[in-house]
Amino acid sequence: MTDISPARPRRSSARTHVGRVREVNEDAILSMPRPGFWAVSDGMGGHDAGDFASRTVVEALGALSPDLAPAEVMHEAREAVQEAHRRIGAESARRGGAVIGATVVILVLAGEHFLCLWAGDSRLYRLRGGRLEMLSIDHSVVGELVERGELTLAEAEHHPRANQITRAVGVGARLEIDKRRGEVLPGDRFLLCSDGLTRHVDEAALAAALREAPVETAAGALVERALAGGGADNISAIVVEA
Repeated sequence: MTDISPARPRRSSARTHVGRVREVNEDAILSMPRPGFWAVSDGMGGHDAGDFASRTVVEALGALSPDLAPAEVMHEAREAVQEAHRRIGAESARRGGAVIGATVVILVLAGEHFLCLWAGDSRLYRLRGGRLEMLSIDHSVVGELVERGELTLAEAEHHPRANQITRAVGVGARLEIDKRRGEVLPGDRFLLCSDGLTRHVDEAALAAALREAPVETAAGALVERALAGGGADNISAIVVEA
């Protein structure tokens, strides 16, 4: 990220919901329009374990200084996620080796550039000129099939192994965090979400909501669509406008 101008506040909306089936919301979200930092984390492990994992990720990220220069954010965010990885791993060991983990997707906006960091299958989308593009790549069994062209995204959502992720914060000795960066154009809208949203709202409906809803209500509108579609999982959405 080469732009080192001070971060400007961005318009955004954020919402998380337990859904219509689960008793506990294992999703956690972070929205910091100033300095321009957002994150969604989806916990795994059931009840208090998944809740603990996602909360640990978001708390580690939320502890970052709002005064960081854009060039420092990527390094510090990576370190925060790695620290959460260690904490969750330690809690897993304390519980006798129970599988506890969380996905994470992070968006940083600074000047005319964006940075995305992620692990797992929580996603970042961008709407540009009316066209929706998925910027992250799912770290999951079906995500790998999509990358190889063996499945479409729509087919992957209903695949029997759709829930099997291959990378998560807190799982395994070493965590690899992928990154993507690029330019931001005026009017770009970004969507961060957990798989509870995309399970019930297809890409056409995502794009329509991002085009039509005011940014201040867009996240809530997307969550309501997922609830109307069944709400079988926890649902989280953050919408950010450049």
